[in-house]
Amino acid sequence: MLDIAVIEDPAAAEASLDPIRTRILQELSRPASATQIAVKVGLPRQKVNYHLKALERHGLVELVEERRKGNVTERVLQATAASYLISPQALSSVSPDPRRFADRFSAFWLLALAGRMVQEVGKLIAGAAAAKQKLATFAIDGEITFRTAADRAAFAEELGAAVTQLVDKYHDGGTRAGAPPSGGGRRHRLVVALHPVLKTTTTPASKEQDND
Repeated sequence: MLDIAVIEDPAAAEASLDPIRTRILQELSRPASATQIAVKVGLPRQKVNYHLKALERHGLVELVEERRKGNVTERVLQATAASYLISPQALSSVSPDPRRFADRFSAFWLLALAGRMVQEVGKLIAGAAAAKQKLATFAIDGEITFRTAADRAAFAEELGAAVTQLVDKYHDGGTRAGAPPSGGGRRHRLVVALHPVLKTTTTPASKEQDND
């Protein structure tokens, strides 16, 4: 089972978005039969079987084993991943293209970059899994609080300069854009993102608790 699977096929994306099938995928984080799932989701086994066949057809669940019980063969299934992401590829005709514009301060460009990252890394993970190889990636995640908008702008400027300096230092720049590196190395995608942290929604109940 993968930690995360990226769904590219539109039909598979549609199948995964059905609320009942989403619940079934959640329950299939561990192997289970249609009978066991039916008890957990409160549906007839025949209806669960219908949804399981659709999920299996789109590669979202897979057969783990078959158990013989008298004259009946019980199929045990498991989700192919613990979590799923729908790639912009599923909406290829209307998916955002970062190449259409480039504005470092545009939230829409940031979304386009994030969408491209989901699509490309999803393909890389699938390729690495098929080749039984480890995919080399690196990421940094953190939070920073700025006192003023001017501080944020200054930080972005200094970060851009620092990244540019590192790129100039390590990039195999003796090649044309899109050509293979002269030293036989592999091209890598670099994305640096900065955005405000979502505010936590405070419910009336939590406000009362905060005042206790």
